[in-house]
Amino acid sequence: MEIKFEVFNRFVFEAVEETMLAANIRPISSPLPAVLENSSSFALSRQNAAPLAKFKPSRISTSLRSSLQSIVAPEVDQDFTSAQTRVKILSEALPFIQKFRGKTIVVKYGGAAMKSEALQASVIADVVLLSCVGLRIVFVHGGGPEINQWLGKLNIEPNFLNGLRVTDASTMEIVSMVLVGKVNKQLVALINKAGGTAVGLSGIDGRLLTARPSPNASQLGFVGDIASVDPTIIRPLIDNNHLPVIASVAADATGQAYNINADTAAGELAAALGAEKLILLTDVAGILEDRNDPESLVREIDIKGVKKMIEEGTIAGGMIPKVNCCVRSLAQGVRTTSIIDGRLKHSLLLEILTDEGAGTMITG
Repeated sequence: MEIKFEVFNRFVFEAVEETMLAANIRPISSPLPAVLENSSSFALSRQNAAPLAKFKPSRISTSLRSSLQSIVAPEVDQDFTSAQTRVKILSEALPFIQKFRGKTIVVKYGGAAMKSEALQASVIADVVLLSCVGLRIVFVHGGGPEINQWLGKLNIEPNFLNGLRVTDASTMEIVSMVLVGKVNKQLVALINKAGGTAVGLSGIDGRLLTARPSPNASQLGFVGDIASVDPTIIRPLIDNNHLPVIASVAADATGQAYNINADTAAGELAAALGAEKLILLTDVAGILEDRNDPESLVREIDIKGVKKMIEEGTIAGGMIPKVNCCVRSLAQGVRTTSIIDGRLKHSLLLEILTDEGAGTMITG
């Protein structure tokens, strides 16, 4: 079942804009026409994974599904613009917007969604739309492919140990230059072009993140863990409807820069900010009951269930640190966390504005 996703976005945005005006809230001009001008049709309904008996099957009870399923005939475009359709979509989107409006959502951006221009455009559109309707988005990013590209230009061979980049002094200099000077500012420019108001930061700014050497510092070099978080510099930004974009670089008490895992940085920031939700964009569908079966997606699970899956070996490899990041955030007060499929266009909107979501939601 497919609909033109840009039409859905426009309905929601325009209807929400009217609601904001009625509430005497000044809306930001819509970024969607420019970002989604060439967007292809998008299938809103995902393949239905059968609920697993030992996991909670439901997400949010109120859904946009009924309205979306009523807009299933692309050949009758006139129906898409009917006032009745607009009102129905608004009425069913409103509970989601009310649920999250004014709440802080920390999004970790990376993986396939960062490599593909089309996916990057959809993420930027989602972030700006959500910000425009009142969600407080904090955007945390890495930039591994860009770092590798620039290391190659300088004839420096990338080196990894257990999935972590070995970072000597020269590599750390390139990491800082690429993440803080290039990737961060590029994302800020794209968000601003799309109609948001982004501010670029790194963990070094305002002592936002204070680093310490990792336990394997002798092998990994300047790869750090997070010793502390001071969100003072971020709070005035999100209070004034700005969108912080944060590069995952931090410094220790002496000023030495460290490369920080972006998932870890996002999780610790979410905890320090008392975020409603932490969302990790990944290159997989989410947590799978059977790693070889994409349709065995676990849509919702609690900490106890996650720990059991790790013990059983169902969650393994690179998914373990992501899941542990979510569990640690939940233990520190974050309400819910989600690992979602960054390869899916507009996955952020699917996660926040529908009950099916775009991956696995982990609860406390």
